[in-house]
Amino acid sequence: MEGNPISRAGYDKLRDEIRQLEEVEMPQIAEKIAEARAEGDLSENAEYHGQREAQGLLDRKIKQLKIKLADCYIVDKSNVPKGVVAFGSRVTVQNLDDGDEESYELVGPGEEDYTAEPMRILTSSPIGQGLMGKKVGESVDVEIPSGKLRLEVRVIETA
Repeated sequence: MEGNPISRAGYDKLRDEIRQLEEVEMPQIAEKIAEARAEGDLSENAEYHGQREAQGLLDRKIKQLKIKLADCYIVDKSNVPKGVVAFGSRVTVQNLDDGDEESYELVGPGEEDYTAEPMRILTSSPIGQGLMGKKVGESVDVEIPSGKLRLEVRVIETA
């Protein structure tokens, strides 16, 4: 399938965020623009220009979220294959260079959390892409911005 896998909860979270931005935050900014416009001369009205800029930034964020959501397809985690790293898997890997172990859960857009335990990483991230389809005992070299990681899959759990 083309696009990014996402859970139903992740999809709903993104959709709700778009709705909040469109139905609550955008009207608030529009109201502040109208108030600033009512003050008169717009050429020297910092409040007006600040709110217009905020409106543009919010509009861009809404468009980015809609593009992200449109590129997703919902995956039922109960149908994810067992024994291989896939969307929704929790995987423990060992760094073959320093022996450290890390655990990751592979998630879709809007579900990532780099402070969680296990760390929730995107399936589209370099580590996520490198691990997809691997089985316990298999190793992979992953190119990351700071160099190359050599990882061996130790444990795979389905979420």
